Formats: sequence, C-alpha cells, structure tokens
Amino acid sequence: MPLELAFEALGSGPPVVILHGLFGAGRNWTHVAQSLAAHYRVYLPDARNHGASPWAESMSYAEMAHDVLALIERERLQQPFVVGHSMGGKTAMTLALSHPQAVGGVAVIDIAPESYTGQFSSYVSAMRNLDMAGAAGRREIRRALAESLSADAPVDFLMQNLRRERDRFDWRLNLLATGLCMRDLCDFPASLRDTRYEGPALFIAGAESDYLQPASLPGIRALFPGAELERIADAGHWVHADQPDALLCGLNDWLRDACALAQN
Repeated sequence: MPLELAFEALGSGPPVVILHGLFGAGRNWTHVAQSLAAHYRVYLPDARNHGASPWAESMSYAEMAHDVLALIERERLQQPFVVGHSMGGKTAMTLALSHPQAVGGVAVIDIAPESYTGQFSSYVSAMRNLDMAGAAGRREIRRALAESLSADAPVDFLMQNLRRERDRFDWRLNLLATGLCMRDLCDFPASLRDTRYEGPALFIAGAESDYLQPASLPGIRALFPGAELERIADAGHWVHADQPDALLCGLNDWLRDACALAQN
C-alpha cells in the first residue's frame, strides 16, 4: 500500500512535483519552488522515511514511485511535470517508466538509470552511532559527525535532519530502514530495463559531479528516447545548492517548452 506523503504546495498553474534526494526533504527545494511558483503549482513532498512523511520498513523505487502516484491521484493533478534529484530522480524515472500516462514530463537532476557504489552507507552508520542521548547541543553533534566522516562529507546537509524534541535530539530519518535498503537505493529497477518513456525528458548534470557522465547517455536514451542533456558549470551533485539560478534557468526553459508541447 502506498504511503500518504507529507507535502507543501505553493503557486498556481500547471502542476510540478519536485522529489528530493536521499537524506533530504522537500524543504531543501523551497528556493527553487518559490521561483517556479510564479507560473506553476509546485508540490514538495517528503519521501517515505524522510522529513514529515510516514516511516516504512522498505523503500524500493517501485514503492516510492507508487507513493508519488498516490499523491498525484489524491490531489487530482493532471499529468504533472516531475522533477527529481538523485534518489528523487530515480523515483521520477521509475514513475515515468511504469506509469507513463500519469506524468507530463520528467526532469532528472544528476543521476542516471544505473547502479552506483557510494559512501552513503557510511553516512547512515555515522549518524546511527552518535550518542544522541548524551549530546549537549547541535554543535557537539556536528563536531562528532564530522569527525566520523571523510573531510568532503556533506555534514551540514546531513545536519538538516537533526531535530530536538523536549530535551533530546533525534534524526528525522528512518536510518535503520535506509541502511537496510541501501543496495536497492544505489541500484535501479531491473524490471524497467526494457520499458520506454516517450514524453519530454530532461537530464541535468553538475559539471563537477561524477554521477551523470556522457557515457550514461546511451543508457538514458534507451529508456527516454527524447532525452535532452544539460551540464551546469561549477556545480557538484547538489546542483540546486551550488548553482540555483542556472538550474532554474534550465528548468524554466524546459517546462515552458514541455507545456507548449502538451497544448499542441
């Protein structure tokens, strides 16, 4: 059964759903959403096991795509444009490939429909192993987290998941489920390898990131024949944080063209 995702919505116009990445939340995309809201109705859901959304023991891409489909149906959205970053990008691709009639187009940010090996398991372990009960404050937790991770780890990004309830700190993430599902999260559903999404598709890569390389393009176009590829200079994996204006420019151009195509 799909979960009822927590979400925020702003603006008016054609619907756009933005799906955040692993360890993120919808609020990480507020700046982008506020800019798009001048012309679109923008939805910012939290994925299962993230933010304010319910927790579950499993989080396959099929399940997460079903969660988003349930949101689309519940809100009676007519073929929204689905934008997804990293894990959210894989969720968006899964939704488009498995339910093509439900979306008007898909924009995928710095991820490809392939398997990755990464450092995310170490993030989960470091966060779970912190002494949260004995922590005196956020500064102490941040220092302990930074000491347990590599120098280039996105500590401040991870710290956005820290919450305080009464006199105790905890994480908004279901770290146990995330750790157990990490292999699936780093992979891409094999059952979708022979499917196609013929609608508008945009793939945006951070030029300083190694997640979406030119070598990935044949595999992308095998699944998304109409895919366009755009690289954003001076941006790493978190393109929306590194170069928000350039990302917005690319998204606005693509959404304008996709909307025009849908009206013809």
